Amino acid sequence: MPLPAAMRSSMLRGRCNLFLPFAARCSQAGGGGGGGCSLLLPRRWQSSLPQLDHVADSMRVNVLRRSNEESGGEIDWDNLGFGLTPTDYMYVTRCSPEDRGDFPRGELCRYGNIELSPSSGVLNYAQGLFEGMKAYRRPDRAGYTLFRPEENARRMQRGAERMCMPAPSVEQFVHAVRQTVLANRRWVPPQGKGALYLRPLLVGSGPILGLAPAPEYTFLIYAAPVGNYFKEGLAPINLVVHDEFHRAMPGGTGGVKTIANYAPVLRAQMDAKSKGFTDVLYLDSVHKRYLEEVSSCNVFVVKGGVVATPDTRGTILPGITRKSVIELARDRGYKVEERLVSIDDLVAADEVFCTGTAVVVAPVSTVTYQGERYEFRTGPDTVSQELYTTLTSIQMGMAAEDSKGWTVAVE
Repeated sequence: MPLPAAMRSSMLRGRCNLFLPFAARCSQAGGGGGGGCSLLLPRRWQSSLPQLDHVADSMRVNVLRRSNEESGGEIDWDNLGFGLTPTDYMYVTRCSPEDRGDFPRGELCRYGNIELSPSSGVLNYAQGLFEGMKAYRRPDRAGYTLFRPEENARRMQRGAERMCMPAPSVEQFVHAVRQTVLANRRWVPPQGKGALYLRPLLVGSGPILGLAPAPEYTFLIYAAPVGNYFKEGLAPINLVVHDEFHRAMPGGTGGVKTIANYAPVLRAQMDAKSKGFTDVLYLDSVHKRYLEEVSSCNVFVVKGGVVATPDTRGTILPGITRKSVIELARDRGYKVEERLVSIDDLVAADEVFCTGTAVVVAPVSTVTYQGERYEFRTGPDTVSQELYTTLTSIQMGMAAEDSKGWTVAVE
């Protein structure tokens, strides 16, 4: 028998709505629809949920003020790589059958481990999605800049539909990202030293034994300060084409950012790195002659002033940086083609570069295919450098004007 609403509300005030460690503490973050920790789990699930106390209002104010005023620990900002540096808070909310597909208002909880049922949908059937985005410190005024966060929200919604999951609204997603930035603002690197990387996750956290959608879902966002993705920094990278392993196949999930797409590339990637390459460039799984993408970024080739990139036909992730670079290239007078790009197009190219949230715009110095190494133009007078400069000036808030309305201020 369902509990009366008043009793259910009273019980929920003492429980955070995510599986979190005993030491965690939560604070209201606002946004979304509904209110507070609105999830009441069936009794048989509750044994794995630790009891949590909410941060008192006065303590919450002090904690957030400390987050505002303190610097990010002992970080060497000049040598910041792309790795996990634990920060202060993460945003969490959960959606149960009682919520009818709408995520309730989320909370800021202390960053820490989470607990999941051994039979959760994400652990057993990889029912999960993630996004990647960055917040930059503004150069000449207070606050921070996000780059096209609504695009990440919409991509998560498309992925959620493919993976039979509910997803937060665009408004709740963007609000949650902003709250996460503000709560971890002391970890945003100084201007020009890096960015605060944000990782929104949507996972099937409810227990399920048979192959079916999970009964409940968790949406969370954590953050970490990062520098350059590749160890080469801003230097050109070296790729190898792999024609034995494939990242995706027609009819699969290559076109959405599901967690299941990434572990399968690890073997090929580790093999490439052991041989001195930066990463792997994958071919299509049917003809084995058309470019798809690198392990975690899209690829472009330039020939005679024409910029070409593989068309996203279900096996290639529609990158947000990719979409932005295409628009910027056309604005600057380049002809841009989204089409099948063959290995022959690649070896005949003048330039090759990759795009992605983590890598931004990364020039490619060489590509090795079937034992043959092909070299490409890099340096200051290249299309990739021109697009990198244009894009990053917008992302970092250095452009005189964001005429495209791509940035969102966080203050």
